[in-house]
Amino acid sequence: MKTLLKITPLLLIATMIWTGCGEKSLPATGAGIPPELRDPKRLWCKEHNRYEDRCWLCHPDQQDKKRAYCDEHGLYEDECFLCHPELKDQPKTQTDAGRLMCKEHHVPEDECGICHPELTAKLSPGSGLKVRLPAMDSAALVGLETALSATGAMADGIECYAELAFNQNKLAQLTTPASGIIQEVAVDLGDKVTEGQTVARIGSAQIAEAVAKAVLTRQTLERERKLRNSGIAPAKDLQEAEAAFTTAFQQLKALGFTDVPAETATLELRAPFAGEITERNAVRGALVEAGKSLFTLADRSTMWAMLNLPESALARVRVGQPVELVVDSLSGQTFTGQLTWVSAEVDERTRMARARAEFANLDGQLRARMFAHARILTHQSDAALLLPAAAVQPVDGQPFVFVKLADDLYEARAVRLGAKHNGYVEVLDGLKSGEPVVVQQAFVVKSQLLLSRLGAGCADD
Repeated sequence: MKTLLKITPLLLIATMIWTGCGEKSLPATGAGIPPELRDPKRLWCKEHNRYEDRCWLCHPDQQDKKRAYCDEHGLYEDECFLCHPELKDQPKTQTDAGRLMCKEHHVPEDECGICHPELTAKLSPGSGLKVRLPAMDSAALVGLETALSATGAMADGIECYAELAFNQNKLAQLTTPASGIIQEVAVDLGDKVTEGQTVARIGSAQIAEAVAKAVLTRQTLERERKLRNSGIAPAKDLQEAEAAFTTAFQQLKALGFTDVPAETATLELRAPFAGEITERNAVRGALVEAGKSLFTLADRSTMWAMLNLPESALARVRVGQPVELVVDSLSGQTFTGQLTWVSAEVDERTRMARARAEFANLDGQLRARMFAHARILTHQSDAALLLPAAAVQPVDGQPFVFVKLADDLYEARAVRLGAKHNGYVEVLDGLKSGEPVVVQQAFVVKSQLLLSRLGAGCADD
């Protein structure tokens, strides 16, 4: 409430002036200088059609009475190149005593943001306008806080939604190669297994027949070798015995055997790598068909995140870029991985492309089908000039910051922004490290800058 009490009187007075209270009629002026011949760097008095610093109707105290004045074009006679064309070829000199000052805000007229807010649209990064607060204690009353701009680490990135999935290169379906009966189930859901560990034992007539055939052909091969070594059997018989055993042994290998068993006809189903049993479809005594999946084995030491990228972001991504992952159900934690694949096509309906990132999961916190937010880092800088996002205010579609010059004086500075993340923005141009910038209540200074647009502009006595 203190802020309103401090600023409202200024608004009331300015509003009275804006609405014409006590305004005197001014005499008409000449044609002025044609628009194409005006100096774009000098302020133009639209009301009286001449340069602001040569308008004696607005600033009668600024006129040099000793110099002849051209009323038609609003210039001193010794500089009016319209009346005296020969002056156009002469070098320009500074003939006035100084810059035109804003009497109300005590800053140069061409830098007064309150009187000339229209100039903000013409500012390039690094240039600015002055903004004077109503009083020396105005900043304290409204809670303005400043901080020195400083450098820090900042990464530009593309944010997208993600869903976690098992690493398909470390996922296995354990199936039975032959129909039979499950004689033993050695593992359960969630069990950790090592490579080669037996997870189930299966017996069947098909397996028994294959084992018996392999045993018989091996015995025949051993007998033919002895006969051949004794010179009794012909070489053809040995070759046929070798071929028969090879065929029988290949059938055994197809069923999962690595050697010819001596007695048992039971198939041991083994884990192809170390991992965790994530799905089980096996119970003891069940009759299973060949090819039926009995277990799903997953190595969860790494996980995949499947990303959805907008078509407009594809030009900025490439395989190998770092990716940050924040899981909705694991608040406060950020996982870092790498982009490993980007789809070669875009969905015709959503105009999104699929991509994949891989993340380490040594502690097992990441689980399949978790929802997450991913950020692909496209650019990183360890010496970026950073400001809180609240320090940046948009004016005429352009970002501005407010640099403190004095307790009641600030500069509305145009800047060029870069990356935005975690409440901070990167300033690429327009600001130097160590400058005092308003970081809290910056909108108050912005309101003062736009005061004349609300009907409380510069007023002459």
